[in-house]
Order: sequence, then structure tokens, then C-alpha cells
Amino acid sequence: MHVILILFTAILFTACGNAQTPQNNGNIFYLERQAQAPVVTGAEQSQQYLPLLQGKRVALIANQTSILGTQHLADTLLRMGVKLVKVFGPEHGFRGNHADGAHISSEKDAKTGLPVISLYGKNKKPTAEQLSDVDVLLFDIQDVGCRFYTYISTMSLAMEAAAEQRKPFIVLDRPNPNGFYVDGPVLQKGYESFVGMHHIPVVHGMTVGEYARMVNDEGWLKNGAKCSLTVIPCKNYTHKTYYNLPVAPSPNLPSRESILLYPTLCLFEGTDLSTGRGTSAPFELVGAPWWKDAPYTFTPRSIAGVSDNPKFKNEVCHGYNLHEFADMIRGIRSLYLFWLQDAYASCPDKTKFFTPYFDKLAGGPQLREAIIAGKSEADIRASWQADLLAFKKIRSRYLLYPDFE
Repeated sequence: MHVILILFTAILFTACGNAQTPQNNGNIFYLERQAQAPVVTGAEQSQQYLPLLQGKRVALIANQTSILGTQHLADTLLRMGVKLVKVFGPEHGFRGNHADGAHISSEKDAKTGLPVISLYGKNKKPTAEQLSDVDVLLFDIQDVGCRFYTYISTMSLAMEAAAEQRKPFIVLDRPNPNGFYVDGPVLQKGYESFVGMHHIPVVHGMTVGEYARMVNDEGWLKNGAKCSLTVIPCKNYTHKTYYNLPVAPSPNLPSRESILLYPTLCLFEGTDLSTGRGTSAPFELVGAPWWKDAPYTFTPRSIAGVSDNPKFKNEVCHGYNLHEFADMIRGIRSLYLFWLQDAYASCPDKTKFFTPYFDKLAGGPQLREAIIAGKSEADIRASWQADLLAFKKIRSRYLLYPDFE
């Protein structure tokens, strides 16, 4: 694996050079770098949504990414005189300081004094009682464009609650750092879960505003319900825009590289390997104690609020540091299955390689079965192309920004 990775990188980055403008060069794809007008998020366009909040009791669905400049949206809304009555927090909490999968209790925000209701754990959907003193729901959370990243599940369930209680739902849109491609197997019927609610591919290539429009108008909410939806789009954004997030979207995606590698490396969460949780480079590493011939070593440790009990805690893992390959993903615009296939081939006990969680992440058993059967990456990709094409046709109806193709 190590030799192939080095050769691939040399070929790729020799071809890429240091391009600053969008162009196509065979399979290499370039993103627009922001040389002119910067992206303006929905939250930054208060003149567009403040009239919709005047005189209303507002519930904010937000986390640490909900910022305007250096201020949190909640603080800004209160300063502007908006009647903010409560906050709903997703996985990782309202301030984004809870580890992956951690149980989060409802609490009072120390800074604003607002009640914060957790939408992670048993209570994933706002209840009728929780919305009884609310006139409008306002959603502003930075997503990373993957089916199994749970913020879009939180948004979908909140939209469902808004539809049932007849409350308007407003999305303040933000760019998708992985919005420059669509790839991966489409979720199959019977595999729906909180890490995959709808029949979409692993990488959907949509902003949360575009995704909300699709979920609402395609009738994907419970019983085909529709909420009264308003999306405040970004300005100066396209699906080719090179966009770095100003705030880490969750504790284990702290860097640009981890965000770009996440769609591929998160599949390893359903295997007998570590993805670097409990290190300074989560979702940039893969490894396990049994991978003795791999060149890189790391030892996962407990990190409070980030990875309290990481896989292979305090054990030396052998594997690979994939930090330098983030730009490769941006170049090939696809999941990179070779890493997964090579790890499986290297595993001494293949019966323990996949965990039941893998099929949830992949959206069905086909990817796992194909890897076990030794199918080539080309054959695996061919197997999901028809579903991808069907999804892209649906997706095209809801795009708010110029596409990447």
C-alpha cells in the first residue's frame, strides 16, 4: 500500500501543480479559489431573515459553527432584539464540546441563560410540548456533505416536527466543503437510521439549504408532510468554490484535511481499525494493532470532550497517515476505496474486519460483500452508477448554486 500511495501522490500532484483557476485536465478537477468576492453565508444576511422573526418567539437550532464573524448567532439575535426563547443542540451539543456519541442532557446555556434542549440521544426530534411556546424554528449549522454526518438528520427531524406543529422553518444556508462531488452507494430501503435517513449517496453534494428543499418537496418527511420552508441562500458560492470552514464542525473534524478525508475514512468506523480518534489528527489516520507491516504508528488516548474512549485506547496502532492525500480527494472527486480494500486484504483475521455498523454507514451490505468477494474498485463503482444517476436527477431540481458539472 505504501509504495502505491507514494506513486499515486507523485503522479497526481505533478499533474495538479499549484493551479489557482478552475480547469479540467483528464480526471483532475480544480476548484475555484476565492480571488474576488468572499462567500456570504445565510446567517450574515440578517436583512433577509430578521423581518421573518419580528414579533415571533424563535427557537434556534444551532451549534458552535453558527457564527457571524466572531459572534455566535444566538448572541447576535439577542442583541438585535429577537425574542429567542430556546436553543436546540445537535450531536456534540450547542457549544460543540461533547465527544462523538456522548449522551447530552438538556441544560441552560451559561452565556445567554437560554434553555438548551438536546436533540441527540433519546430526544432526537422536538416534541409538541417543546414547540408549544415557539412560533418559528431557525436552523443554522455547518454541515460537511455526508449522509452519515448527523446534522442533516437533526434538520430533517426538526422539519418534520415543524410540519406537524405547523411552525415555519427557516434555514440559514452555509457552503458545503465537500460539495464539489457526488459519490458512493445510495442508501437502500431497510437500512435507514440516524446516520442515514434518506435514500441518498454517501456524498450528496448539497448544502443544508438545498438538502432541506429536497427533503421537503420530495415528500421524505414522515407521512409525506411538508413544512413551511424558507432558505436564505449564500452569496458568491458555487459547487466549485474552494471553501475552508472558519470553525471546526465537530471535535473530531478539526482540520481542512480531516473534512476532505472524512467521507472515505468514516467507512473505517465500521471496521476493526482506528480512524485516529484520540490523537491530534482524527480522520487523517487509519491503523490497528494487528497491521504490523504498516509504516506509521499512533496511540489513541482519551481526550475529554473529543474522544473519551477511543477504539484501541492506549494501544500502539500501525497504519498510515493520510494527511497529504486530502488534496487528492479534491482532485479525483470520489471516495477512495483502495484504502479500504487494501486494509481488508492485509487483515490477518478477515472474519473480524467488518462490524455490523459498516452496513449502516455504507447504506446496505453490497459494498462489504463486494470487498469480501475481491471485486475491483472499477466494478464496485459501476454497481452504484445507476442509483447515482437517478439521485443526481432529483438533486438537480433543488440546487440553489451553479453545479460542478
